[in-house]
Amino acid sequence: MPLRETLTRVDADLAAGRVPVARQRLRGLLSSFPYDLTLRRRLAEVYRLYGDDAEAGRWMYLEEDRNADETAAFEARYGSPGWRMKALAWRGPEATAATAFAEGQLVAVRTACAEELGHSVDWDDPASYRDGLDEKYETPPEPWTVGGVLAGVGCLVGILAFLAIWVNGVVALFD
Repeated sequence: MPLRETLTRVDADLAAGRVPVARQRLRGLLSSFPYDLTLRRRLAEVYRLYGDDAEAGRWMYLEEDRNADETAAFEARYGSPGWRMKALAWRGPEATAATAFAEGQLVAVRTACAEELGHSVDWDDPASYRDGLDEKYETPPEPWTVGGVLAGVGCLVGILAFLAIWVNGVVALFD
């Protein structure tokens, strides 16, 4: 699906309250257009709807006007340069970045990762920085989905119904 058509669908999804669908569409677009800072900004806006500062910071990391608290949350969640490289999902040389600030951020993350690992790393070769993805850093969970919330509510209603029946049975024994 062409970029403009997908963005139109993202707008429609957001207007209809289908935030998880809009998020998935934007994530898909970013896998095809990792250098598009506008898509990254839009995805950060969606994560703000979830209240997820770390993910908003992740997608605004290459922007000069990023929020300091979101950036700090991103850096805390993705604690090593290797995890940050993976999280930023960049492909290609840093020189393809749309702004000098973005290029500088990408160079800084790649350089820090290379220094930590003791060898050169490449955005296009995840194996080159995979050693930096040790167990002490975990991939963050995805935000709640509508389906997951509904399933949880359904379980809660079932438990409450069971307890109500059980309590009524116990009360009936003593009447």
